[in-house]
Amino acid sequence: MGGEPVRWSALTSPEIAMLDRDIPVILNLGAIEQHGPHLPLMTDAFLGRYFLDHIDREMADDVLILPQIEVCCSAHHMSFPGTLSVRHETLSRYVEDIVESVLHHGFRKCVLFNSHGGNLAIGEVMLEKFGARWDHASFFMFTWWKLASDRLKAIQQSGPGGVGHACEFETSLLLHAIPDEVRSDAIRNPENPATFAWAQSDMLTAAKASYARDMAEISGGSGVVGRPDMASAETGARISEAVVSSLVTALTDVRSLRC
Repeated sequence: MGGEPVRWSALTSPEIAMLDRDIPVILNLGAIEQHGPHLPLMTDAFLGRYFLDHIDREMADDVLILPQIEVCCSAHHMSFPGTLSVRHETLSRYVEDIVESVLHHGFRKCVLFNSHGGNLAIGEVMLEKFGARWDHASFFMFTWWKLASDRLKAIQQSGPGGVGHACEFETSLLLHAIPDEVRSDAIRNPENPATFAWAQSDMLTAAKASYARDMAEISGGSGVVGRPDMASAETGARISEAVVSSLVTALTDVRSLRC
């Protein structure tokens, strides 16, 4: 399944003490939630580890990766068995305590690396809160599909709405990285209920306005939004390269910033 990029916890205390305090410290926010009948509950958590494992190898001593937070904000998936979730307030306070620990040890750059859509809103709130509280440090949030959106648009094979949840992108990535975990015989192309034009969105196109619905309503009960039937391992490899390359560029920018 790929390595666990937990460099912070693999180091000794004296080794942490010797590190450059301008190194970006990265915390992945994942999810353990349903991904339709064909992808495992760990999909978002796995993808967070997968991308950071590549970053850990490619950037070596230029990043420091914290232990992942696997269970985050998935209340909108709770009607599906197996989903785990915490309240927004719980996640915010927990992350704040971790960030405070990191800053206590003298580090000045904290990156939230997000691999789950349900963490987007609270992540932005946390970023604003941290920036106001600790003005001597810098804070960032990268969400993999947003960071690489320009390159991903060129890779996408499905049309509008084809990349949503357990979709062409997520299914392709798992077919590339851990194909034995994909239940390929259970892949279906669901009919998602129509909604207002201004509320339509997917991973690469934001809605014009917000409309609160849970995943059962959005997906018509399937738990899938998009076109997993158009996924392939080859597409997954291209997505992986695009995301890792975009992350390397962004983290190199953060590394060069002087706080």
